Amino acid sequence: MKKRFLFLKAIAFSLALSGSAVAATVLKLGHIAESTNPYGMGADHFAELVKEKSKGDIEVKVFPSSQLGTQKELIEGVIYGTIDMTLTGTAELGTFQPQMAIFDMPFLFKDRAHAYKTLDSIGMELGKPLEAKGIKLLGYMENGIRHMTNNVRPIKTPSDMKGLKIRVMNNKVYVEMIKALGASPTPMALAELYSAMQTGVVDGQENPSAHIYTKRFYEVQKYASLTGHAYAPEPILISMAIWKKLTPEQQAIIQSAATESIAWQRKKSEEEDSGFWDKIRATGKMEVIEVDRKPFIEATQSVYKELAKTVGQENVDKIKALE
Repeated sequence: MKKRFLFLKAIAFSLALSGSAVAATVLKLGHIAESTNPYGMGADHFAELVKEKSKGDIEVKVFPSSQLGTQKELIEGVIYGTIDMTLTGTAELGTFQPQMAIFDMPFLFKDRAHAYKTLDSIGMELGKPLEAKGIKLLGYMENGIRHMTNNVRPIKTPSDMKGLKIRVMNNKVYVEMIKALGASPTPMALAELYSAMQTGVVDGQENPSAHIYTKRFYEVQKYASLTGHAYAPEPILISMAIWKKLTPEQQAIIQSAATESIAWQRKKSEEEDSGFWDKIRATGKMEVIEVDRKPFIEATQSVYKELAKTVGQENVDKIKALE
């Protein structure tokens, strides 16, 4: 009888261990960057922190390189709860919450410090309405500072952009910005861009150095102009449907890991930026051109008048006041 009792106890203990393993919460996080991109690294660092802080109770599985879809599809997945988490651009997020697109306005920020200060205050405030749409904003990593590349001619002034077909994200800010610079904006998913430049569907694009290098755009583009025309935040989002299922303790772990990984990723991104340009120059395939940004700033002021109602003039004023 005693042996039978010990045997049943052992089975119960085994089932308990099995049940605890099954009960571990697994979250899928998708993004469109390569794992070697600083915000791809940020996603991986976030996953490591979550595992560490939860002692294995929560596992974040990261799917890079558009494996789970385009930015639009990732955001929609988060809204409907079919994708748990994503890192995505504010430009694409702006199609779901128009005021979020303010952070992509041309030459909005004085420097990175100004951007971080803005995102950690005004950015979090503007993100709150997303919760009613099914999205919880945990904070902002960064994609980086955006620059122009093309295959036709060196871009040194806005007049050099006349007639060029430039790929942009599907967002009115970028469409109006490229129009203001005299080029023709062509909205397109990032996953389609390399082949589009290779075949001449578009002449060029605009992105931070990380994408230009890790996506190997230098192989199909001759010229890069350091216009620095916009800063690209990278919000880290979780589905409200998933968030509500988590315990308060699990929510605290996710938020803590996000906050720590954001600080880590921003530093990493800034450190890597000049290194990516060095690597691009070293390929010998792309000419990197310094430009006077003043004419580009002047040419894009019309974007503020065009989109003041969309992003909120009061929000623009608040951001400027933080300088």
